[in-house]
Amino acid sequence: MGRPLLILLDTHVVVWLAGDEMRLSKTARAAIENARQAERGMAISDFTLYELSTLFRKKEIGLVGSLESFLSEVEKRFVVLPITSRICVGASSLPGGYPKDPADRIIGATALVNGLTLVTADAQIRKSRAIPTIW
Repeated sequence: MGRPLLILLDTHVVVWLAGDEMRLSKTARAAIENARQAERGMAISDFTLYELSTLFRKKEIGLVGSLESFLSEVEKRFVVLPITSRICVGASSLPGGYPKDPADRIIGATALVNGLTLVTADAQIRKSRAIPTIW
């Protein structure tokens, strides 16, 4: 048996899974369902936890309950991958067509360094072809 499928989810994908799953493409939903059935499932960058807390603070996502309970639930459902020196180097080495946003760069480099495919609706990330993506 091969290595279990493990995909990395962009922050907006986590938000949509929590409250608006129909915003996900059919391909993204299928990849997520396959990953759910795999032994290790899905991963997120630890930077995604920070982005989620920022979105909550700005009231851009509505949650029932506290931010702490939401983030705790996210940590239970996903493999949380830490930012490492290799990821930092990778983030600074992404090509010019890749988004300049630090979060996008950290999340993309996390996918690259860990050999994962990023599930993202971000057209600029997908168009850059710097990392493997699903949408």
